[in-house]
Amino acid sequence: MTTENIQLVRVYDVPEPALENSFLVDRLWPRGISKVRLTGVPWLKSIAPSEALRRWVHEDPNRWEEFRGRYLAELEQTDGWKPLVELLQQGAVVTLLFANKDTEHNQAVVLRDFLQQKLSVPV
Repeated sequence: MTTENIQLVRVYDVPEPALENSFLVDRLWPRGISKVRLTGVPWLKSIAPSEALRRWVHEDPNRWEEFRGRYLAELEQTDGWKPLVELLQQGAVVTLLFANKDTEHNQAVVLRDFLQQKLSVPV
């Protein structure tokens, strides 16, 4: 699998209707986005960073590297990401939707890297 198989798209930029195999990966529902607009898009709250971790990193964006490590540890404690790996193994393109303005420092970036690592190691 390559990076092209996992797309990262800000939820505010998602076309309507959303692309097949799109998943919202935020803990909170994005402001200003109606649930109708994301009809058919699974909301994967269970694999989003915990509320405590989300608040912790928002207090100080300089905590990015430590956030990555803590979020990766949280992902290891759940199996909610396994269906995404299964889709990717079948050759599907998966789109991770996120609300953060920062397109380089957000949970979708960490989740993408995590999924790519899982694809290279038997699950």
